[in-house]
Amino acid sequence: MTLKTQIDPLKIPKHVAVIMDGNGRWAKQKGMARVFGHKNGVKAVREVVESAAEIGVKVLTLYAFSTENWNRPKVEVETLMGLLVSSLKDELKTLQKNNIKLQCIGTIENLPAKAQRELFEVINKTKNNDHMTLNLALSYGSREEIVNAIQNISKKVVNKQLLTEEIDEKIINNHLYTFTLPDVDFLIRTSGEKRISNFLLWQIAYAELYFTEVLWPDFRKEHFFEAILDYQHRERRFGKTSEQLEKDNE
Repeated sequence: MTLKTQIDPLKIPKHVAVIMDGNGRWAKQKGMARVFGHKNGVKAVREVVESAAEIGVKVLTLYAFSTENWNRPKVEVETLMGLLVSSLKDELKTLQKNNIKLQCIGTIENLPAKAQRELFEVINKTKNNDHMTLNLALSYGSREEIVNAIQNISKKVVNKQLLTEEIDEKIINNHLYTFTLPDVDFLIRTSGEKRISNFLLWQIAYAELYFTEVLWPDFRKEHFFEAILDYQHRERRFGKTSEQLEKDNE
C-alpha cells in the first residue's frame, strides 16, 4: 500500500502552507554555492504542487521570498529572481494541465520589472483555473501585511467609512493580502528549523504545524504525503474539548 492510498480523501486540509527551508545547507553539504541549492529546490516545488493537486488540496501557499531575504548577498537575490522568471515560464504548462490558478501575496511592486511581467502574465493565463490555487508569497512579511491592514482600516475610520466598534476579525481578515483565501489548516517547514519566520501569522492561528528534518531540495511526494497522513491523525479542537467534538459529530 502506497502512502497516497492511505490518505483519507475526506480529511484533506483545504489550505496547506509551506516554508521551503534548507536550500543553502543542502548546497553547503555538497560543497557548492548556495545558489545551487535554490536551483535544485525547483524540483521539490514541482513535486509538492503536483502532490497537493492530486489529493485535492484547494490552496497551497509557498513561502518563496520574504521581505528579509532582500538583505541576502546581491548575487543570491539576483539568482532567486532569475529562477522565479524561468520557473514561471517552465511551469505554465504544468499549471494549465493540472487546472491550477496562480496568485501571489506580498509587496510585488518591489520585484524586478521582468519578474513582475512574467508573474502577472502567468496569473492572467491561469485565472480561470479552479482545481487548486497556488499562492506564492513573494517579498512577503506577515508583520508588514498586518501593519498595512491596520493602516488601511485606520484610513477608513478617519474618513468615517468605518466605526471603530465595527472592527472585528472579519474586518481585519478582509484587509489582509489573503482575504480571498481560507485560513491555513496545515503548515509544513522543512530542514529541521522550528520557527514561523514571519509567515502568515494571522492566518495560522489554528493551523497544525509540521516540522521535518528533510532539506527542501530533497523534499519529494512521499514526504508530502507523510506530512498529510500525520495531519490526518491529529484532533483539531479549535479550543473545544474532545468530548465536545464528539457531541458535535453525533
